[in-house]
Amino acid sequence: METGIDFAREVKQYILDEFLPGENPDDLTDDLPLISGGIIDSIATLKMVLHFEERYGIVLEAHEADKEHLDTIRDIAALLASKAG
Repeated sequence: METGIDFAREVKQYILDEFLPGENPDDLTDDLPLISGGIIDSIATLKMVLHFEERYGIVLEAHEADKEHLDTIRDIAALLASKAG
């Protein structure tokens, strides 16, 4: 496992590349509601989970793939850090 990963930066870049191409990166803050704000839907969430599981060799449990754990970049980064640690 890589160490010193800036998960928030990687999550933000992934969301910008995959779901918000051409958007201003400054508009995507670490606390912006992604799921509850309608920025990403359930299919996008699943795609994102699968990407990060493969990228970091981690497994997210079904109960972790929900709005409570994945609604903001900060939430996602914290979950990834806890799994990678």
